[in-house]
Amino acid sequence: MDFPAEPKPERVTAVIDTREQTPLDVSPLLSLRATLTTGDYSVRGLEKVIAIERKSLSDLVSCVGQDRERFDKEIVRLLAYPVRAIVVEATWAEIEAGDWRGQVKPAAVLGSCLGWIAQGVPIVMAGSHKKAGEYVAKMLYIAARRRWRENRIFVTEVMIEGMEPAGTTE
Repeated sequence: MDFPAEPKPERVTAVIDTREQTPLDVSPLLSLRATLTTGDYSVRGLEKVIAIERKSLSDLVSCVGQDRERFDKEIVRLLAYPVRAIVVEATWAEIEAGDWRGQVKPAAVLGSCLGWIAQGVPIVMAGSHKKAGEYVAKMLYIAARRRWRENRIFVTEVMIEGMEPAGTTE
């Protein structure tokens, strides 16, 4: 049995949460809709490894304001995933400008984002919905490719006669 060195992007299937209201274009990846426990995007077969949350600027502001308690629980769930991120369809400059309705101050949004980063959840400021799709597709593919390579090495070691896979000796 010979595994290819890595999968092609067109062979990786992104999972888009069924609750995602404005799905990103994650091409060239394949995609399917399914309910994810955490996050809006993952990879089929790696749903317990990869979780990416997408936020528009207004969603992000809500997560700092009225939906803070709910989103804090989402952050805790994201921390359990080896591959995790929040991708925001805005820029840091847009947050600093504070051009939105409501009582949430730009400093509160910035502070919350920096706090989540300090907790271990990367935040990617994509700048737009289109760019967010490109970034999410690349992150999903890179994470899937990395897992593929790790598994390929493991399977190759097992297939070599007389060799025990790393970490399985008694």
